[in-house]
Amino acid sequence: MNNDKPKHRRRVWLIAGAAVLAIAALLAWALRPAALPVETATLQRGAFEQAIEEDGVLRLLQRYTVAAPTAGELLRPGLKVGDTVAEGEPLAVLRPTAPSMIDSRTRGVLRQRVGSAEAALAAAQAQATRAQAALAQAELDARRTEELARAQFVAPSAREQAQLNLTAARQALAGAQAEQRVAAYGLNEARAALARADGGAGSEEGLWTLRSPIAGRVIAVHRDSAGPVSAGQALLDLGDTTRLEAIVDLLSGDAARVPVGALVTLQAGSGLPGLPGRVTRVEPVAFTKVSALGIEEQRVNVHVAPAAPWPDALPLGEGYRVEARIVTLAQADALLVPNAALVRAGEGWQVFVVDGDGRARERAITLGPRGTETSVATGGVQPGDRVVLYPGSGVSDGQRVQNGRRVRER
Repeated sequence: MNNDKPKHRRRVWLIAGAAVLAIAALLAWALRPAALPVETATLQRGAFEQAIEEDGVLRLLQRYTVAAPTAGELLRPGLKVGDTVAEGEPLAVLRPTAPSMIDSRTRGVLRQRVGSAEAALAAAQAQATRAQAALAQAELDARRTEELARAQFVAPSAREQAQLNLTAARQALAGAQAEQRVAAYGLNEARAALARADGGAGSEEGLWTLRSPIAGRVIAVHRDSAGPVSAGQALLDLGDTTRLEAIVDLLSGDAARVPVGALVTLQAGSGLPGLPGRVTRVEPVAFTKVSALGIEEQRVNVHVAPAAPWPDALPLGEGYRVEARIVTLAQADALLVPNAALVRAGEGWQVFVVDGDGRARERAITLGPRGTETSVATGGVQPGDRVVLYPGSGVSDGQRVQNGRRVRER
């Protein structure tokens, strides 16, 4: 019986030790640090684009302004903004400017002037008739003298005198006919002045019709009512709304990175299809623009032409806002790293790569071009590596992590 007591005592100690070890293991397992939930992403190769996104406005490639070629009275136009016009279609009608109002005395003077011009014309006609008769007489005298001189009945000097008289008569007739034409012009002028004074300019004679130089649409109407216009005054603006370009103003530093011919995607609004285009011109002159925060910025206009005519199905026109995405650099095959995974490490960058044991390991990374969402990795990581997104200060080297959502540190 004495031998059973030691055996029983050892058995109790063994059971107690095992229980203590189990409790210690359970406590160690319960008190160990839990895996930190993080967001991860797997690195892959793909196309990389470095782009600038900015707002712009649409503008007509060609804008035509129809102006009054001379001063006159504009008849009320019937065209409105948005109307379609064909090439050569009438746009506006001008009537000669009405004369100023005159009193009865001036009207009487104009009538007397017409009578005076008629009398002058009659006198000129009589003078021309007299000169024509004198020329006929000079021709008879010249023929008669020529016959007598041929028969040697008169001296040669008489024949020369007769020829001189004939020449003088011809010149006198030409002068009389010129005076007759002058008198006729004067009469027409006097009658025209009297007709204007009597209201003749209000007739439909002398109307000037302005026609469309192109086939397009009315963009602006500067005069929509009848009234007097001066020479060179703008009446209508025309343009082809299927030929538009986008003007995008960029910061001068960004504009210096945009090459002519760069690919652009124009987005006119949500629900509307994007339209590809290319940069056709970067203006060499910058201008000052105040931003929404009140900061003066130097900006440059960049001209973007669509790759194809603007579709008629898109209800867009001049001055419409568009969103432009200008590609400044493109690589077809690059190892892409999300910018959300990058952590600054001195002068360089690093990422946290999740290893096979589920622990985050610091790894230095070499970067190439950077974009708004992804960057190009040129060293330090490989395709298929799983990196931690938005690591913050809660992730350290060797930290146990698990894939899941976590609150991002601000």
